[in-house]
Amino acid sequence: MPRFTANVSLLFSQVPLLERFALARAAGFEAVECWWPFATHQPSAAQVGAFVDALGAAEVRLTGLNLFAGDMPGGERGIVSHPHRAAEFRENLAVVRTVVEATGCDRVNALYGQRLPGVAARVQDEVGAQNLRLAADALVAAGVTVLVEPLTIGENGDYPVQTLQDALAVAGQVGDGVAVLFDVYHLHNNGSDVVADIGRHIGAVGHVQVADSPGRGEPGTGTIDFDAFFAALDACGYDGWVGCEYRPTGPTAETLAWLPR
Repeated sequence: MPRFTANVSLLFSQVPLLERFALARAAGFEAVECWWPFATHQPSAAQVGAFVDALGAAEVRLTGLNLFAGDMPGGERGIVSHPHRAAEFRENLAVVRTVVEATGCDRVNALYGQRLPGVAARVQDEVGAQNLRLAADALVAAGVTVLVEPLTIGENGDYPVQTLQDALAVAGQVGDGVAVLFDVYHLHNNGSDVVADIGRHIGAVGHVQVADSPGRGEPGTGTIDFDAFFAALDACGYDGWVGCEYRPTGPTAETLAWLPR
């Protein structure tokens, strides 16, 4: 069975982010992942240091991190393909490199960004490919794989990477160092047969995340057959981490009975 990592951007949310690492450890997780954990694209050295120190104090490994994705609460979903934010992207990438080098994190999720009014899709896709190549080249020395993630249609604005095929096309265009984030919740919502597709495309998958659908709760609260999915994941030899990126239907520690033991 795969190893599970707690996405503390959603789990243990009753306490501030830096306190969630210890709660994850107490619940049995040896690793955590998160979205961009700072309010700005370029936090201070003290803020980065506090983040790294909190991981160490909790004795958990950081297995995944998002690039700065803009104003997520306000509806933004990444800046990778936004031409007018290229400098912001590069500045953020320098901070990400500092974090991954300090923590050993080897997966970085680059949310692609929504379509912009008045900007041709072709232009955005060219910028997206250039920035993903820039990210992969900047992080390769730290052993990092950059991830491209499809998101649920209707929940994330005009976000163009929706299907597994969309993500495979983007990753394939960029090349080495870029892979697909196989998020079971988002892909299922957009029509994927996640049990069959994980086996078909495992060679292009850099990370897996799970939540049930509908509702995005813990596995077992929706209709996805996770027994079949985990069996398929095991059968195809996946040896990476699986991110628990769900919205708990109760206190997080009380929603972990689904975890295979």
